[in-house]
Amino acid sequence: MRLVSLLPSATEIVYALGLGDDLIGVTFECDEPAEARATKTVVVGGRDTKGMTPAEIDEYVRTEMAAGGDLYTLHADALAGLEPELILTQDLCRVCALPSGHVDDALSHLGCRSDVLSLDPHTLADVLGTFVEVAGAVGVPERGRDLVASLKERLARVAAAVAGRPRPKVAVVEWVDPPFCAGHWVPDLIVAAGGEPVAARPGQKSVAVTWAELAAPAPDVVLVTPCGYHLDGAVRQAEAVVPHFPGAAVWAIDGDGLVVRPGPRLIDGVEAIAAILHPDAVPAPSPGRIARVA
Repeated sequence: MRLVSLLPSATEIVYALGLGDDLIGVTFECDEPAEARATKTVVVGGRDTKGMTPAEIDEYVRTEMAAGGDLYTLHADALAGLEPELILTQDLCRVCALPSGHVDDALSHLGCRSDVLSLDPHTLADVLGTFVEVAGAVGVPERGRDLVASLKERLARVAAAVAGRPRPKVAVVEWVDPPFCAGHWVPDLIVAAGGEPVAARPGQKSVAVTWAELAAPAPDVVLVTPCGYHLDGAVRQAEAVVPHFPGAAVWAIDGDGLVVRPGPRLIDGVEAIAAILHPDAVPAPSPGRIARVA
């Protein structure tokens, strides 16, 4: 089946299901695996924000959305030329990817008949469910079930390793300027890793809060996991977070790789967070994933 992915997490799901050869189109942000962006047609573009500060990115996003603008550009003609049979998109977050309604409008205008599957998980259980959903839509449901079973086995191993241990209070900072609390599936990752999420919104959107609100529950551990950044960017931002949490252990995490993208690597994230919270029970992850800042 000819597949197009319009969000990075869907691209990761496709490869995890062994369907990389069926993927023909991706977005400019689909960097995992690296071959996706290098060998597939890029059908969604967007502004390069690498030289912008978190505050500047936030202002850009707010201004565009207030004006009814789009953060992403669908290369409709390129998409039509690929003649996809299934397009994977989302409606969960306009900041993260192109909404499915925009895709439907473009297909209607172009006269394309591709199926569109919108992936909109809110919890970790929902995320696992999308793997089965994609596999079923492609006609290989057993691959989805096998993938979920293997990931649940890893979750069970972490649960067994941290069982009966004290659960540190954990605050997650998903953005630093302004600060955003943990939302959607992120609190579930903390629970699965043997922690107690605080100042969080399980299953709901992450929202802007104050530093005082994040610090009020007196977290033992603070995880800085900015959306759109890997570890090096997270470390730089975490350094500015330290003064707001005197006495807490502040860690930077590869946000895109381990926490914010609803794909298979969330289980890597659970294992990495468990290693932070319970280092004597869970092995440390490979280098380049987590770093203690304070």
